[in-house]
Amino acid sequence: MGKRSRERVSGHAASWVAPDRMSVSSHKLSQTRRQPPCRMTGPGLHQITMRGEIEVAPGLLIAMPQLADPNFQRSVVLMIEHQTHGSFGLIVNRPSESRVLDLLEPLDIVWRGRTSDVAWWGGPVQPETGWILHEPVPDIAGDSTREIAPGVHLSSAPDALRFLSKQPPTRIRLVLGYSGWGPEQLEGELSEGAWVNSDVTADLVFETDPERLWEVAVRRLGVEPQALVPASGVH
Repeated sequence: MGKRSRERVSGHAASWVAPDRMSVSSHKLSQTRRQPPCRMTGPGLHQITMRGEIEVAPGLLIAMPQLADPNFQRSVVLMIEHQTHGSFGLIVNRPSESRVLDLLEPLDIVWRGRTSDVAWWGGPVQPETGWILHEPVPDIAGDSTREIAPGVHLSSAPDALRFLSKQPPTRIRLVLGYSGWGPEQLEGELSEGAWVNSDVTADLVFETDPERLWEVAVRRLGVEPQALVPASGVH
């Protein structure tokens, strides 16, 4: 399968806001392109449904083939919040073309990581907003960071950004934008089969080739990706 082109993000500096001040905004899937619900060419259809025994957040959302919206096609979303007022997550398999070094320079923040490190695209909502996914860092604590899953922390305060930029851990990603759903919207999309939820591991988020992450995540469900095809004649 051909490689996905990298996401383009603007070169202006991101605004870094604390996670608890994030306001959920809907991406209005009902206004995007969708195909009929997917079916499987082999056994195991029961596996590609909303997995009720697994929490939506923290966890992963895996886009199904009928989700044709280019913002989310073959995307894997790290879900951070799933509450009655809405849901919030970050796409974790979309590297951008913009270097972290160039994005932080207007903020007078020096990036001590590799000069080739790029920012990642977290979703279409508020692309000027910045988030940091990283492994646990003992020197960062309090309201500026939170554990999402074992080995996966989320920080966003400017002080945390400055500290992490000077001493980047091995596992770190700067993410621009996020994916948001309004009240009960995600539940509807899950029931329609647009997404499948799964558990999350740090290795899957940080170590898996983003070009392969969608297929790897599907296979973790016990299903081969080529077995998933949009069903024809279903409306």
